Amino acid sequence: MTQSKSRVKKKDLLEDESIIEEIDYELEDIEGLGRVTAEKLRRTGIFSPRDLAAASVQEVAEAIGSEERAKSIISNAQKLVMRGKLFITAKEYYEQRLRVKRISTGCNALDELLEGGIETQAITEFIGEFGAGKTQICHQLSVMVQLPEDEGGLEGKAAYIDTEGTFRPERVVQIIKHRFPDKTPESFLDNIIYARAYNSDHQMLILNELKKRIESENIKLVVVDSLVSHFRAEYPGRENLAPRQQKLNRHVHQLLRMAAVYDLAVVVTNQVIAAPDVFFGNPLRPAGGNVVAHGCTYRIWLKKGKEGKRIARIIDSPKHAEREVVFYISEAGIVDL
Repeated sequence: MTQSKSRVKKKDLLEDESIIEEIDYELEDIEGLGRVTAEKLRRTGIFSPRDLAAASVQEVAEAIGSEERAKSIISNAQKLVMRGKLFITAKEYYEQRLRVKRISTGCNALDELLEGGIETQAITEFIGEFGAGKTQICHQLSVMVQLPEDEGGLEGKAAYIDTEGTFRPERVVQIIKHRFPDKTPESFLDNIIYARAYNSDHQMLILNELKKRIESENIKLVVVDSLVSHFRAEYPGRENLAPRQQKLNRHVHQLLRMAAVYDLAVVVTNQVIAAPDVFFGNPLRPAGGNVVAHGCTYRIWLKKGKEGKRIARIIDSPKHAEREVVFYISEAGIVDL
């Protein structure tokens, strides 16, 4: 095109596939969606056409007050984002998958287990008892994501949502000093956006607020440590199980949409609970039930071994074989034997 992109109307770019992906569309660019409706959607955490395209009709209808209109504007958002292409071939999807990026864990054994590291566009869950190394991995990933791509990072920031008060910036400094003695710890700390979540509603609100900053601050990793603790505390007993799981399901889908829409990695930690009806085998199971099990893309179980060793085993994955590796936790973070 001879005209500069700044002078070309956005609607004219719909016919030019070579540049449509480079344009940052706003909600007001969607057909049938005005300024007032756009503001209502933003107040509920929908900030872009990509957010709207992935939203449910019920969620949008609650924001704007009309189910029929919600269906219409979601459809128009999908047409804008997907260029009217509802189906693709497996080959096209395979080529898209080849562009998925990974964050190195900083431990060769864990990277090998995960075939390169923590994937973007997915939720990776680390499960284990206290002291198994879940939070230590989260601290280390918050450092590793900031490295250049040729060093295993994504040259981006980390957002750390702390639900149990276990995040320690001094531990991050310790990891940096041992791994990168020539680098300034303060520069790494500046690139970790921290939020303490005090209850489940606050936890979900933080995610909606975070979406306002993802693109402007180049956030490439979102950590929730831990995912289920507030939901378990606020909805005790079997009589509260259904509302708890419904709310937790919404939260997990918040994270899934965020990972897919913004092409970032989501890492969550999860507690274990004892099953009193299990007499043989491991009586421990991950908290959150089937909602978390189905929502998380990759699930890694961590457990303590002898002589300070930690064992990581993949228990659920759409592509990995079930296997395990061993690592240590040292002053330098998660390290190989």
